[in-house]
Amino acid sequence: DVQLQASGGGSVQTGGSLRLSCATSGFAFDDYAIGWFRQAPGKEREGVSCMRAYDGSLYHRLSVRGRFTMSSDRAKSMAYLEMNNLNPDYTAVYYCAAEFTKTPFWTLGSCQAIGYAYWGQGTLVTVSS
Repeated sequence: DVQLQASGGGSVQTGGSLRLSCATSGFAFDDYAIGWFRQAPGKEREGVSCMRAYDGSLYHRLSVRGRFTMSSDRAKSMAYLEMNNLNPDYTAVYYCAAEFTKTPFWTLGSCQAIGYAYWGQGTLVTVSS
């Protein structure tokens, strides 16, 4: 079974940092893109950072560039999201998800949730002022 497990969320104050981890299993990691998405209260889910596992091709949402860093460990089938200089606007449930890339028309694009078929359960990030 395909499984993704996000962890590492918690409560921090403005200016703090967190590192989220996404443990995956049940699929060939290199054949997928891993994405980090977030959903704030009352808002739609949005893509934060997405990466093609095979070569590390990366997309970061404009608002997090210079603040968030996504990485992966292909040997461990893990993905990470380092989040720095957080503020309350980043309070949300953060999810990791996987999208199959071995299709003729796949592109990294702008990290849209619609293409991601497999999802983890989410981890809550709360940033207080």
